[in-house]
Amino acid sequence: MKKKVRFAIVMIAAIVIFYGIYVLYGKLKKEYAPDQFVRVTTENNEKSVQTESSSEEPVMVQTESEEADYTAPDFTVTDSEGKKVKLSDLRGKPVVINFWATWCRYCKEEMPEFDKAFRENPDIQFMMVNVTDGQRETRNSAEEYLKKEGYEFPVYYDTTMEATFTYGASGLPMTVFINKKGELITYANGMLQQDGLEKGLSLIR
Repeated sequence: MKKKVRFAIVMIAAIVIFYGIYVLYGKLKKEYAPDQFVRVTTENNEKSVQTESSSEEPVMVQTESEEADYTAPDFTVTDSEGKKVKLSDLRGKPVVINFWATWCRYCKEEMPEFDKAFRENPDIQFMMVNVTDGQRETRNSAEEYLKKEGYEFPVYYDTTMEATFTYGASGLPMTVFINKKGELITYANGMLQQDGLEKGLSLIR
């Protein structure tokens, strides 16, 4: 009897600890991830990677490069009508790429901000790229969610995972900012709130 009681106490304690860790992880990710940007610049023809954070001064790391190429890597995805679309097709206009999936809690939490930004920034092309791996995420599950929420931003389906692998979007959400010349300016891992998204948009105008 005593063993059963001890076992029950241990199990309850383990559940409480696990839940506490889960809540803390969610809180930290929500508070700190949006402020983390990796910025790629082309100043002085040197490749520079700048990490920006609200809690510390930006750290700049420069590497020598006489002919650095900052063109955003191209990829092909499928739009809502089944048409193949290349990232390079959108050159001439700033582009925001957001990698997301319905199983990703933080992807869904930031979507209202992206939908609002899409409606308020007609000069910027938004590519909401669904990571459609066919297992955890299918086109049907994504379309059902989008229909339910009524979002207006354009959605593209990465059924071949080409875009996801090209940009190394192993953790979701991930957002990439590209200027009108087709150059990769900055990207952010984690959920973006309004101020973080606006900051990214300001860098590609």
